[in-house]
Amino acid sequence: MIIKPKARGFICITAHPEGCAQNVQEQIDYVRKQAPIVGPKKVLVIGASTGFGLASRIVAAFGAGAATIGVFFERPATDNRTATAGWYNTAAFERRAKEAGVYSKSINGDAFSDEIKKRTIEIIKEDLGQVDMVIYSLASPRRTHPITGESFNSVIKPIGKPYTNKTVDFHTGKITEVTIQPATEDEIRQTVAVMGGEDWGMWINSLQEAGVLADGVTTVAYSYIGPEITHAVYREGTIGRAKDHLEASAKAINSKLKEIGGRTFVSVNKALVTQSSSAIPVVPLYISLLYKVMKEKGIHEGCIEQMVRLFADRLYSDSLALDTAGRIRVDDLEMREDVQQEVSSLWEEVNTENINAISDIEGYREEFFKLFGFGFTTIDYDKDTDPNVSISG
Repeated sequence: MIIKPKARGFICITAHPEGCAQNVQEQIDYVRKQAPIVGPKKVLVIGASTGFGLASRIVAAFGAGAATIGVFFERPATDNRTATAGWYNTAAFERRAKEAGVYSKSINGDAFSDEIKKRTIEIIKEDLGQVDMVIYSLASPRRTHPITGESFNSVIKPIGKPYTNKTVDFHTGKITEVTIQPATEDEIRQTVAVMGGEDWGMWINSLQEAGVLADGVTTVAYSYIGPEITHAVYREGTIGRAKDHLEASAKAINSKLKEIGGRTFVSVNKALVTQSSSAIPVVPLYISLLYKVMKEKGIHEGCIEQMVRLFADRLYSDSLALDTAGRIRVDDLEMREDVQQEVSSLWEEVNTENINAISDIEGYREEFFKLFGFGFTTIDYDKDTDPNVSISG
């Protein structure tokens, strides 16, 4: 099969196995160039196939030498469709881990379900005994509650009143004005049910009751705050309400884990090009401007750089600084006053005519397609490629 990128809005419906493998390899290479991390040794990553979850698994395995179990929900290739990028990412990770002699096991299924929780616990018991770190990095648009059976769908909307601002079609660079109507109370409730902290708490409860959490275990989930520009549609919108629930859940989880000397954190990360962030109106334009400013200042980071810093300089360092809400902040470079002032100025100026000159829309576009394995100069995309790749773990 000749595999080319086919995009529908903010989703690429094809993925390239060799390109995804290159993406994983470049992240591994970066981690190996850093100082070894004295950190966790047995790690469970829930949401391990893309973005921050994948980067976390790579840092744990190749930075700290940890055994990892990854949980995700991805689709293998069929006769006329490629597998998802997350499937290919995981296959590549498994190959590299095996070559490095580092234990890894991958579980494909609905992480919200009791079935996958039980299967994960069985594997931990059989292979590792216990885990000393649990990373929660799920980014799903829907969830079926394992007890009630109710299905929830998340929405990206403001709360209280309509929100109007600039947005960009990052494929074409065309800037338009978008108005998003406010969410209903039920839409807020459903978004919190999908993206809040209930399932994280269920995972920790199940793991602790099964006795597979080591004394002193660390668990961390990921969040985002962002600038004033995006607050109405993000932090003060439905997603923000879910993140508030996530942070409240962290406190409840922390109280429970005190029984075994455990600790619970929410890490606020930098705005990055991910499948999730591409779906949020206004955010791609903000990221394009942010990348321009941070690259010019020499402080730009991707997922892997963020996760190395989280592990090495925050979670497993001698001093762990938290903000007033008890959160870890690795969005500190993004939120620097000089960075935000410059981004705000560019936001007022940017339009369809000047976007290529005053933003990094091209860099955004390149990173988006690299998520799906496209745009790597080392890959011959005109070559016939077998889309059927197995995951060995």
